[in-house]
Amino acid sequence: MKLQLAIDELNLAEALVQLEPLAQYADIVEVGTPFVIDAGREAVRQIKAKFPQLEVLCDAKIMDAGAYESELAFDAGAEYVTVLGVTDDLTIKGCVEEAQKQNRQIMVDMICVEDLAARVPVVESLGVDVIAVHTGADQQAAGRTPLEDLTEMKKHVKNVKVAVAGGISSKTINDYLALNPDIVIVGSGILNAEDPVKEARLIAEALKRG
Repeated sequence: MKLQLAIDELNLAEALVQLEPLAQYADIVEVGTPFVIDAGREAVRQIKAKFPQLEVLCDAKIMDAGAYESELAFDAGAEYVTVLGVTDDLTIKGCVEEAQKQNRQIMVDMICVEDLAARVPVVESLGVDVIAVHTGADQQAAGRTPLEDLTEMKKHVKNVKVAVAGGISSKTINDYLALNPDIVIVGSGILNAEDPVKEARLIAEALKRG
């Protein structure tokens, strides 16, 4: 299992500083959507340059122009780029084709996909690498967690990796490990913790045990 550290609310200078003590516990660093809006592809470039041992995911949440927008992220150094599961199949296919050209990976973010049973097999058939359960911040504020969706997702995914995101912390990590995801995505659970380094270590250790 891999730990993906999601950075959303920091600026680029803050992110580079915060990553220093946390990088040893992460496998993937996510340049989150708000971070991309704020800092652009430069965030991907600088994080990859400073932490070459880490994989970088650009959370572009592509909705159109799949091949071109994927190319922009990959050319900046990202190993993964995200496309939305609610978009057109042709867009996802364009992302996959560009990823295969560059030996990179596509993660499909299933936020707001209502019928996982119907959509997962279609998305998987398009050749993507990872399908991600994602309970958004607004849904979390209303009390929803990704556990139910992860359980449902695992019923339908056959061959690709599964990632999960949404309010995960060291206190809840074992609930997720029981469902055996391939990638666990944690953002504010680490970065907003009283002791971010300790929190990252606890989660990383749990993943190794899992």
